[in-house]
Amino acid sequence: MSLAEGVLQLIEDAARRQEFAKVTTVWLEIGELSGVEIEAMKFCFDAVMRDSVADGARLEIIALPGTGWCMECSMNVPMSEVFGECPQCGGHRMQVTGGTEMRVKELEVA
Repeated sequence: MSLAEGVLQLIEDAARRQEFAKVTTVWLEIGELSGVEIEAMKFCFDAVMRDSVADGARLEIIALPGTGWCMECSMNVPMSEVFGECPQCGGHRMQVTGGTEMRVKELEVA
């Protein structure tokens, strides 16, 4: 719920700065390793946006893959869990390089 409230705050700040009155679509980028439950975000989004500039807005999720750097084989590799093993060499000395983010990518306004 607090993540959806944070998104609403960003939307309301943008509405004040750019002087728009209605948001019809919100595109959120959510990384695979972010820990954000997409179904929970969808549920909370509708509830939090009610009676706001984004009331009734459609939520579009852009899923970003998890990526990491293996310190053992020096490869950029896909990751599906933060503390997983390297799919190339099986090593466990991994540094996450992508897929932990959640951000508002775009707003469609009226």
